[in-house]
Amino acid sequence: MVTIYDIAEKANVSAMTVSRVINNSGRISEKTRAKVRKVMEEMNYVPNQTARSLVLQQTKLLFLLITDITNPFYTTLARGAEDAAKKQGYRLLFGNSDESLEKEADYVTTILTTRVDGVLLAPAGDPSLPHLELLRRHDVPFVLLDREVPGIDCDIVLGDSKEGARQLVSHLAEAGHERIAMVNGSSSISSARLRLQGYKEGLKLSELPFREDHIFETSFGSLNDLSEMEAWLAGLNPPPTAILTGNNVLAVEVMRLLHGQGLRVPEDMSIVCFDDLGPYADVEPFLTVAAQQAYQFGYMGMSMLIERIQDKETAQPWKKIVLPAELLVRRSVKPLRSGE
Repeated sequence: MVTIYDIAEKANVSAMTVSRVINNSGRISEKTRAKVRKVMEEMNYVPNQTARSLVLQQTKLLFLLITDITNPFYTTLARGAEDAAKKQGYRLLFGNSDESLEKEADYVTTILTTRVDGVLLAPAGDPSLPHLELLRRHDVPFVLLDREVPGIDCDIVLGDSKEGARQLVSHLAEAGHERIAMVNGSSSISSARLRLQGYKEGLKLSELPFREDHIFETSFGSLNDLSEMEAWLAGLNPPPTAILTGNNVLAVEVMRLLHGQGLRVPEDMSIVCFDDLGPYADVEPFLTVAAQQAYQFGYMGMSMLIERIQDKETAQPWKKIVLPAELLVRRSVKPLRSGE
């Protein structure tokens, strides 16, 4: 194995000079720096990252923990996070909790044992609080994405869930829909609560009544069993003419249920949802959505995390960024005459 002493001998410099070149520290002339790097390349030298991290007290490793890698929102978010990390010279590790507190707890243990410099995460929900408190007790900087957790102050990037849902309801009401149901994520998730608030506000502003039985609460992830949703929908009398879903995955699940019943969208049921279907949605645009800036979620969140890591010794105020959603009107809503 090639060592810094081998590099120093061939470059005719001290081992300390080689170390400074590797760590990009100290005052070294560009000529000397270039000579050392050339020797490193010639000898195929790979720096010992473990030793380097002990010297710098940094691993240059960051962790991204999301809840559902199959959701196009999170895959695009991950791209933004990776781009921001790479730009600042960090490498990114990845975990997927599947909306599970147990898996999230396991990943937090991995994060602590891996000694990453910081974590960017979308928490599973309000019960994630002990996991965040554990990271804080171990002095691991973190930034939250998409979801707040009551009881802890931290940097966070959110979407305007309430306003996005309100816009979707208003769009349906303007198209003549009066019976609008909602399939939403768990009430233990802040974004689901805000989207429900936006749904209620949209109904109120459109002078439409709110019905408790028009709300179906489930997981934000893919559903193996649609029987409960099917029973809920069958029990609504009169049935809704439109359904708003709390995210894009649930929109697909609702359409899967309707398709199994021989119903068509939008001819038999109009569908709108929060979050777009990813970068390929414009190939065959169909769903009307409140689209979030997924890439910016990841990029801005990662940039905030790196800034927090680099200014770890200074007590900067916590930052909260709220990104607006954009209403994209497509073909999944059937216009109705008022009162139909």
